Amino acid sequence: MTDRDPSHAPSHPAPPHSTPSHPTTPLRPMSVPAHEAADRCREFHQVMDQRRTVRDYSSRPLPEGVLEWAVRTAATAPSGAHVQPWRFVVITNPERKRRLREAAEAEEREFYAHRASEEWLAALAPIGTDWHKPFLEDAPAVIVVFEVHKGPNSPRPYYTKESVGIAVGFLLSALHQAGLATLTHTPSPMRFLNEVCDRPPEERAAYVIPVGYPAEDARVPDLVRKPLDEVMVRL
Repeated sequence: MTDRDPSHAPSHPAPPHSTPSHPTTPLRPMSVPAHEAADRCREFHQVMDQRRTVRDYSSRPLPEGVLEWAVRTAATAPSGAHVQPWRFVVITNPERKRRLREAAEAEEREFYAHRASEEWLAALAPIGTDWHKPFLEDAPAVIVVFEVHKGPNSPRPYYTKESVGIAVGFLLSALHQAGLATLTHTPSPMRFLNEVCDRPPEERAAYVIPVGYPAEDARVPDLVRKPLDEVMVRL
């Protein structure tokens, strides 16, 4: 009999530390002393608790390299099967931003006039939004985030929306750490963004994120975040 004969197969599973069939690398985790762990979480919370959605932007230019490092950080997010199904299109050209605003406002006029339910409009009322989107031109940069689906040069993704959503969370956190303001804008439908951003059909827009410094007279809704006992359950 040859060594391929199933009768020669081991009757027990391979040991847990057997050689894997795919490349690996040693894990090098952050070394945080246990007595500092909660303090680090608290300090990060204090920074992130200052984050607000901003709709009024200054023309102050962005620091060199900040967008690249923020996108690098976003791209460290976990993704289904490690396919990394995201594309971050950074728009700084004024003419391109003008086209983006015009197309987005056309969709938003339809939303506020015909598509949104009365319940939805009532929920938006305290935030004070309408179809006008000047921030798409006023902000020095706009990042359009696309989900990358199966195409000629891209594999089939898994858990696409979840993966891209986590990456966007990383992106917002990185930009906030740099002292920059952001907004997550989601016009619907978004197909016009493929044309504005020159992207192929297998890429589907998910978020439009203006980035910049807040205007000196910027104001934000006086909102209150839910307390811990409303958002965390221990079992």
